[in-house]
Amino acid sequence: IYTKHENWSSRFTFLMAAVGAAVGLGNIWKFPYVTGQNGGSAFVLVYLVAVVFVALPILIAEVMLGRWGNQSPPNAMANVAQSQNRTKRWSLLGWTGLLTAYLIATYYSVISGWAVAYIYKSASGDFAGQDAAAISAQFGNLQADPLAMLAWHALFMIVVTLILLRGLRSGLEKAVKYLMPGLFLLLLTMVAYGMVRGDMSAALHFMFDFDLGAISGQTVLVAVGQAFFSISVAMGLMMAYGAYLPRDISIARSAVIIVSLDTLVAIVAGLAIFPIVFANGLDPAEGPGLIFVSLPIAFGSITGGLVFGTLFFILLFFAALTSVLGCVEPTIAWSQEKLGLSRMTASLAACFTVFLLGIGTVLSFNLWSGWRPLSGIERYADFGYFEILDYVTANVMMPLTGLLLALFVGWLVKPDAIREQLNIENETLFRAWFWLIRWVVPISIALILVTGL
Repeated sequence: IYTKHENWSSRFTFLMAAVGAAVGLGNIWKFPYVTGQNGGSAFVLVYLVAVVFVALPILIAEVMLGRWGNQSPPNAMANVAQSQNRTKRWSLLGWTGLLTAYLIATYYSVISGWAVAYIYKSASGDFAGQDAAAISAQFGNLQADPLAMLAWHALFMIVVTLILLRGLRSGLEKAVKYLMPGLFLLLLTMVAYGMVRGDMSAALHFMFDFDLGAISGQTVLVAVGQAFFSISVAMGLMMAYGAYLPRDISIARSAVIIVSLDTLVAIVAGLAIFPIVFANGLDPAEGPGLIFVSLPIAFGSITGGLVFGTLFFILLFFAALTSVLGCVEPTIAWSQEKLGLSRMTASLAACFTVFLLGIGTVLSFNLWSGWRPLSGIERYADFGYFEILDYVTANVMMPLTGLLLALFVGWLVKPDAIREQLNIENETLFRAWFWLIRWVVPISIALILVTGL
């Protein structure tokens, strides 16, 4: 006998929570630098196609399985598989999703700790009038200091724990109801700032002068991968959120809104960041340091940089917070169902273990920085703890979960049962989605898996 969960109070709160889980460091930290490294507009174009034809069909399937199974991902998958006379072993698919999200939370929370540290640094004027070398050194010093990184990681996880302890409606819902509109507002403020203080025309050319000749096989693979992570599919969290979704809310319509808002945030984040990058002669292909090195250099040298730099890192914190909440929630739901734990005990246990496992990521930037567990394998020889964790979750576990999810829904579930669950009135739209989930999605993901390993 499983525990009965609370439901979202409205479609708006479900959308805000799902968009919050999808919009994270992937949009604001990763999307701009990946766009920079992969040729700008060519990448953006392929990314948009991948979002519509790969990520959206999986999102619809995943939310549907969650609501249908009405439990945490492993139990939801077992329930749906049983109803279709399939083996309960399909609960393994729920497990891989749940575990992926959980492992991502362990290193995401450390990077989120950097965002918290940078709110403090920016507000106290640490970047004002500093040159590139000094600001790079500040980021290097933060990474080299295990105690400082541990403290910021702990502070971030305390905020996460306090919200999750309060349950679905008083905790998660209340948080996303204010955080998400706040995040959109902050982003638009940053774009307006970029228009006044940055080089907006260079940013627009960089992102939207579509040069089809610049599209390579590598661009396509990175774009499909980024679409996946940006929408947060195949991580169990959309399945967990689907379990709290009332029957009268349209899954397909909600999924389209989630994907549109998430993509809009990624594009707008680019429009907030690139004008400042170009106006200051910085490199858009800077990589992960784009946010923590390039932008502070810019904010440190322009009028209003103190205020807007601080606002930017608050924005980054909001995005990170809503994502980590989504990553930890499926584990809490499972602990309540299977172990019979109270919400409070389940939340404390889940968050504390995320914090403990995060210590590995903290140390991989300093005390363990020379440790290369896979040095015997040429391809992974320079991977430390953090790189291995990031690689396994993003390049192996997520695509694998997505592939199995598409095969399960596309080939093992009766189409009439899916019709009933999704309730899509337009038969042509239903057939188009079903064709994508059967053929396009599995083939695209299989290609990512084969080339990514």
